[in-house]
Amino acid sequence: MTPTHPYVESLLRFMDASPCNFLAVKTMKEILEAAGYVERRLDEKMTCKAGERFYVTKNDSALFAVKVGTQSPAESGFKIVAAHSDSPGFRIKPHAEMLTEGGIVKLNTEVYGGPILYTWFDRPLSVAGRVILRGADALHPVTRLVKVNRPLLTIPHLAIHFNRAVNEGNPLSKQKDMLPIVAQVTSHLEAKNLLLKLVAAELKVDMADILDFDLMLYDTQHATLFGLDNEFISCGRLDDLSMAHAAVTALAEATDDEATCVAAIFDNEETGSGTKQGAGSPVLANMLLRLTVAGGGRFDDFARAIARSFMVSADNAHAFHPNYAEKYDPTNHPVLGGGPCIKINANCKYMTDAHSAAVFRSLCEAAEMPFQYFVNHSDVAGGSTLGNILTGQIDIEGVDVGNPLLAMHSVRETASCRDHVAMIEVMKQFFTRQ
Repeated sequence: MTPTHPYVESLLRFMDASPCNFLAVKTMKEILEAAGYVERRLDEKMTCKAGERFYVTKNDSALFAVKVGTQSPAESGFKIVAAHSDSPGFRIKPHAEMLTEGGIVKLNTEVYGGPILYTWFDRPLSVAGRVILRGADALHPVTRLVKVNRPLLTIPHLAIHFNRAVNEGNPLSKQKDMLPIVAQVTSHLEAKNLLLKLVAAELKVDMADILDFDLMLYDTQHATLFGLDNEFISCGRLDDLSMAHAAVTALAEATDDEATCVAAIFDNEETGSGTKQGAGSPVLANMLLRLTVAGGGRFDDFARAIARSFMVSADNAHAFHPNYAEKYDPTNHPVLGGGPCIKINANCKYMTDAHSAAVFRSLCEAAEMPFQYFVNHSDVAGGSTLGNILTGQIDIEGVDVGNPLLAMHSVRETASCRDHVAMIEVMKQFFTRQ
């Protein structure tokens, strides 16, 4: 059996520590800090001195890391890799407890993004996210992260005996069918604030100090390898945390000392990117402008910097599924283990064009890594991703890429170990002086 590559081992640890966007950002911060990056705040005065390594966060769920080069951005441009921290799943609503017959308590949830709903049934689930506590004054509450490290809930499926046609098609109600059970109690009093009591105990705080929360469900089964040679990765949230892991890992090992290199990890891609921490906001454009000005440039220098910049927008692609060949383009269907995918769409759902595709292909060749192309079957509508959304804020050249996955948006997706190693090597090549 082939030994596991260190990048793959790192990914497995990263995925287990990152059950939601907030904790993914926390884990990325740890990777960057181990490489000498320091945290700054967006409300601080920006500096841009050669050799500086720092990161900032937005909303605790987006992260922007910078390695400042010796040349001004106007002269060398920015090298940017973008990815996103969020994945489809379930968010817990306020006042979530619902007491039912026999004292069974279920939690009221709301679907986030577009998960494959039935893959979430009958699994050991738990809770992770962000909790907001009372602070010194109303405008400055305190943020704490929480991850309950044990199975806590499940979403039980209806037995086949009550729905004999379940295997012939099973329409699901997000409000009725997808609610998890969490406890069995003997009274309404015990059910009241059950979730808040749990969170307060986990954080060792007074329940009265909890003002609000962003809590999600997650699958407690660990990320794992499988296959005869351990060639595959099985885990939830590979879309797009595997690309976020690749981006920060490559930046941590970047060797270009001339250009300013950036890893931009946005939030809320799965819901359209239209938030202050999403790719549809000016958060990255503002930061790049501030870096240019802090380095002694003016607005014209910022325009020059953008004209000389390049972005790799990394969001996963669809691997060829051996049971559904008819769903794929006949000549451009990437396979697991075939290398990073260049994503192309004639209707500009991706930012890729021939020039930017050629740049990424050349990076793959320079890194001696394979590459492949993803184009949708012409009768199947595809989605958009970070690249073309970002170009609504910054007129930057770039390419949409990603590693191929099976079962995208399932509670557990499948990826290739070889592809993950290859993507990091190509990103490192991008962050190397050309």
